[in-house]
Amino acid sequence: MVFVIEGMQWGDEGKGKITDFIAQKMDIVVRHQGGNNAGHTLVIDNKKFALSCLPSGIVSKNITNVIANGCVINLDKLIEEINTLKEQGYTNLKLLISNKAHIIMPYHIDLDGAYEALLSNNKIGTTKKGIGPCYIDKAARRGIRIGDLLNKDYLKERLTSALTIKNLELKMLNKKPYDFQPLFDKLCYFGEILKPYITDTSLYLNNAINNKKNILFEGAQGSMLCLDHGTYPYVTSSSPLANSVPLNAGIPLKSIDKVVGILKAYTTRVGEGPFVSELHDETADLIREKGHEYGTVTKRPRRVGYLDLVVAKHTHRLSNVNYISLMLIDVLTGVNPLKICIGYELDGETIDFIPSTIEEISRCKPIYKEFEPWKEDISKIRNYNDLPLNCKKYISFIEEYLNTKVAFISVGADRKDTIIKEDIFKND
Repeated sequence: MVFVIEGMQWGDEGKGKITDFIAQKMDIVVRHQGGNNAGHTLVIDNKKFALSCLPSGIVSKNITNVIANGCVINLDKLIEEINTLKEQGYTNLKLLISNKAHIIMPYHIDLDGAYEALLSNNKIGTTKKGIGPCYIDKAARRGIRIGDLLNKDYLKERLTSALTIKNLELKMLNKKPYDFQPLFDKLCYFGEILKPYITDTSLYLNNAINNKKNILFEGAQGSMLCLDHGTYPYVTSSSPLANSVPLNAGIPLKSIDKVVGILKAYTTRVGEGPFVSELHDETADLIREKGHEYGTVTKRPRRVGYLDLVVAKHTHRLSNVNYISLMLIDVLTGVNPLKICIGYELDGETIDFIPSTIEEISRCKPIYKEFEPWKEDISKIRNYNDLPLNCKKYISFIEEYLNTKVAFISVGADRKDTIIKEDIFKND
């Protein structure tokens, strides 16, 4: 079967954990978009793994991990993660990298910071990892791809062409231009290291699908950061939606069997942009500290708010989510008052959808439904029926609002801290 993991909010929903959890029944795990601006944290037997380039199945020895063509790759960070895992004893990594994936160049990182500085008060709030400028060059057809590393003559041609334009941009922004030779030599060095991993992953994945392999696709960020359907312009430069997987991985649309939406039991976001259910009080501080809501990559404190089901409904409509994995609900133990945003008030009218413009979203006010809190520690519970009644009411309301069953309930960071409520592997 072919599964897609999709974050239903602004990212940081806990996709890494649930990807690792589902991956135990998978043959292949695929990262299909984004770069090292978003991290996945795995906790396995109390051992923590912080990944930003590698797919979340990389520490499972029986899983083949694929970085697909929709990704952009910081080669320094990728090799750093590979070496870190090898130092921890993971020496036989089953990794494949698409020859069509684009490379984040050093000048992309310089330009990312320079663009943000120019925007000043209107900045997007990027992680300044070079993601946006890399995708710009991809769209402008002047990017350098992983496969180019294997042909030095062609690489020389591509880099020469790119530097002709990028050095002019850097000079205009008072940034130091790049000399060709050191950059070329470094790319050749990376090519030698990564050569065993580079292949046409589209061919590999299509063969795997035809051979009935179990495949799991994961993206970076969440649906509300989608370039087309998120809170534009405060979005990422690609699409984390399940809809984008066929293009990002080179597989047929009909091959996707099920979409699992990852929904945090409250809402967070990093960076600028509208956030209707955001809190600026002691409740926000409590949730932030209990949930360790600081960026895996950036360490930035995340903005915190109550669960916004208008946002979740937006994602559900776009991607036809089949099951929900509800994450970090243990963090809400003892939170009082406990609320869920069930609609917006916009200019005196009640709506249950995301307006298309930032200006309209910024005028929206949350409409809340309040819930009775629970005080019991649920971190050791492994059976849904053993959860406190008020916790089950909270979960049931989410299922009713979205007309979708919650399959997994995460009550802690470790893989084993998961309640299985529904069997997603059965044929519906």
